[in-house]
Amino acid sequence: MTTTANDPLVARMRPFGTTIFAEMSALAVRTGAVNLGQGFPDTDGPPEMLAAAAEALRTGQNQYPPGPGIPALRTAVAAHQRRFWGLEYDPDGEVVVTAGATEAIAAAILALCEPGDEVVCFEPYYDSYAASIALAGAVRRPVTLRPADSGRYAFDPAALRAAFGPRTRLVLLNSPHNPTGKVFTPAELTMIAELCQEHDAYAVTDEVYEHLVFTDADAPHVPLATLPGMRERTLRISSAGKTFSCTGWKVGWASGPASLVSALLRVKQFLTFVNAAPLQPAVAAALALPDDYYTGFRDGLQRQRDQLTAGLLDAGFGVLAPEGTYFVTADVTPLGGRDGVEFCLALPERCGVVAVPTQVFYDDVEAGRRLVRFAFCKRPEVLAEAVTRLRGLPHPRRA
Repeated sequence: MTTTANDPLVARMRPFGTTIFAEMSALAVRTGAVNLGQGFPDTDGPPEMLAAAAEALRTGQNQYPPGPGIPALRTAVAAHQRRFWGLEYDPDGEVVVTAGATEAIAAAILALCEPGDEVVCFEPYYDSYAASIALAGAVRRPVTLRPADSGRYAFDPAALRAAFGPRTRLVLLNSPHNPTGKVFTPAELTMIAELCQEHDAYAVTDEVYEHLVFTDADAPHVPLATLPGMRERTLRISSAGKTFSCTGWKVGWASGPASLVSALLRVKQFLTFVNAAPLQPAVAAALALPDDYYTGFRDGLQRQRDQLTAGLLDAGFGVLAPEGTYFVTADVTPLGGRDGVEFCLALPERCGVVAVPTQVFYDDVEAGRRLVRFAFCKRPEVLAEAVTRLRGLPHPRRA
């Protein structure tokens, strides 16, 4: 083992310090700023789910659950995927419960990648992706999403093809996409599916925002696993945190063919072993909520998106309206900003609002240097206060 006198951390993990989310949330606490940085709601989830959790706590469901997750939750996950996406999974062998989607992604990459294997992913990417790839000793091959003339994000098909090669082991796909809010179109998904099959690669799909695709999106959410030839090579990952506003519960799941789920489980058991025993029955209950819960949840977030987007435009930002997720990307250039990190570090003192610089999610830093991300999963009155503060920023047009 090689170490240095100043830093005993293994070399492959030294690029990863404290996450940007923790750093910016700490800045919000220290300054009393409105925190639109980290993506967690400021309201609780459905009362039926909370009541089920309380009942499980009171009735002794507090010991180790089965390694793959309690049968009721695995059955509910399978039923939910059949109901919404027409996907059939056997709850006994093709579904595993994890400590949130983050653990599921890490366990999948650790289970499937040898050192030197390559992982195709789309940047900007959620920061745990790069860390999990590094933990496995694998190599990331990013494909950059860029704003198109349509105002939506897109990628260069030639760049995607060039990212694949003889060492490609898997594709890591997040749709709806954090932080851009992009929903990958059927044509884009078909291209990804064809390349996976051409190169005999697996797919790991992060679909935690599956129920947060807005009504004005160019396309609905389509799970990659529904495309021809993809179910047998895809691990589909989601979680309760975003859909049911319980991000602190850390209850997620992965679904796929038994061989891939077994591989993931054999790694997962040595990460957390099991998790969240009394919360698993509650998530099972939430997954069975009627359709109007899901549409109402989406419609409420869409109104909050529109509220924040209008406020950002009025404050002078350039705005890329998202098709889904909790987040909106804004360009700081019209406000005289040249660097998103500098802008976000100064913003709490300038006007009392916290955002996240998206350049930290790129290998191609220049592609995201002037972009920042705001979360709109907050109560309307909190967003209104944030917008009022942001409107106080000096703007060249108002000078």
